[in-house]
Amino acid sequence: DIPLVFLDTGTAQGLTSNIVVDYAAGVDAAVEHIAGLGHREIAFIAGPSLLRSARIRREAFVRSLERNGIRAGLVEEGNHQVDGGHDAMERLLLASVRPTAVMASNDMTAIGALGAIHESGLRVPGDISIVGFDDIQISAFTMPALTTVRLSRDEIARVAFRALYSIRQDGGKGAEYSVRPS
Repeated sequence: DIPLVFLDTGTAQGLTSNIVVDYAAGVDAAVEHIAGLGHREIAFIAGPSLLRSARIRREAFVRSLERNGIRAGLVEEGNHQVDGGHDAMERLLLASVRPTAVMASNDMTAIGALGAIHESGLRVPGDISIVGFDDIQISAFTMPALTTVRLSRDEIARVAFRALYSIRQDGGKGAEYSVRPS
């Protein structure tokens, strides 16, 4: 008899609500930003394909490139950790057509990619641009500061509270709520 709120998992039913992140909107905003800077060789470092959220971000990236008239970009899979981003970026740097911009599935991945770019002697953003996703606090302290899609923790907390409050007020009706990155 304890109300629960999940983030991007589960089904809204009974005392359970689910907050769904509109990852596609965030990925679209990032790709439009990158394309607006003139980039046409854009790669993506995806998260682990076993994660639903990582699959959604990857599919959104491919669709967003198509909508922006950009040929399919390289995709490397990471693990949503710094080491996975570093390794995936090393693979991208060895590609026959090196990307001029990279979008990472999350900020930890992007931070690892920044390290690999620096180790290769390239500069961000001079030689290659990178965009993360989540806007974790440490992204402001990388050199250079990471460009990232903001996923507001405050907004998630407000929506979670609203969901819990609603369950209490409605007598146990869980619902699905949405949060949109900016």
